[in-house]
Parts: sequence; C-alpha cells; structure tokens
Amino acid sequence: MSGLYVLFKVADAEYALPAADVLHMESYSGATRVPGSPEYVAGLMQVRRRVIPVVDLRRRFGLPSIEPTLDSRVVVVQAGERAIALLADSAREVKHIPAEEFQPPPELIAQQSSGYVTKVARAGARLLMLIDFHKVIGEEMPVGH
Repeated sequence: MSGLYVLFKVADAEYALPAADVLHMESYSGATRVPGSPEYVAGLMQVRRRVIPVVDLRRRFGLPSIEPTLDSRVVVVQAGERAIALLADSAREVKHIPAEEFQPPPELIAQQSSGYVTKVARAGARLLMLIDFHKVIGEEMPVGH
C-alpha cells in the first residue's frame, strides 16, 4: 500500500488514489450530457482521442455541483478495459505516502461515505481519504471506447 498517490480536492476535502490506477490528469471545460445516464455522470468527453464518461465526484458524494473553474481537473483512471474520468475541483499533486500512515476510516465516515472511503491517512496537518474508485464509478457506468 505504500507508494505514490494522486491527490485531488472535492469541496473542502482531500482524496487520494493510487498513482498506478491513474492514467493522467487533464483540465476540464465540460462534457456532453448523455440522455438517461445517472445524475452523477456529467457526460462524455474526448481525452487523447478516446471518448470516456465523466463522473462528477461532487454529485456522486451528494454535494451540489459547481461550474467548472480553471482549477477543475479530471483524473482519468483505468477500470479494467475502460477509462473513466473523475471530475474533481482540483488535482495537481502526487505524493508518496507510507503504508503505516493509512488507517481504517472511523465507523461514522465509513457508513456515511457509502463505502467510497476505504482508508484515511495523515499527511502533516492534512487528512487524506483513499477512495475505492470501482465503487465510486458503479457497475452501471456506460462503457467508453
């Protein structure tokens, strides 16, 4: 579990994903809505000649969505054969976090986060939440080719 993590912000919380799961990070200027897709799917966007679905993490986490800003980023993750973009308020840091820094989340967090948060780590004064992106993207995601 020790290793490099991509850090990103959603509202005032910081989250982490193993860098090995992240293909790349891109600026975000919007996505094309897909009729009938779940509310938390912002739509489709073209990234490096691939059309991939975008999950709005604010909506997925039950927060109000915001207009994209200059800081808005998509963190593109590999999910099996698919690539999926996670829309975050900002993402620009990759950090080494030792395995011993990760602890199970407090029970209340585990329950309220719908199982999205699997571990919590301290990085100085910051609290980082490791997410289970497979759970976040859900099984009902459209396939991006």
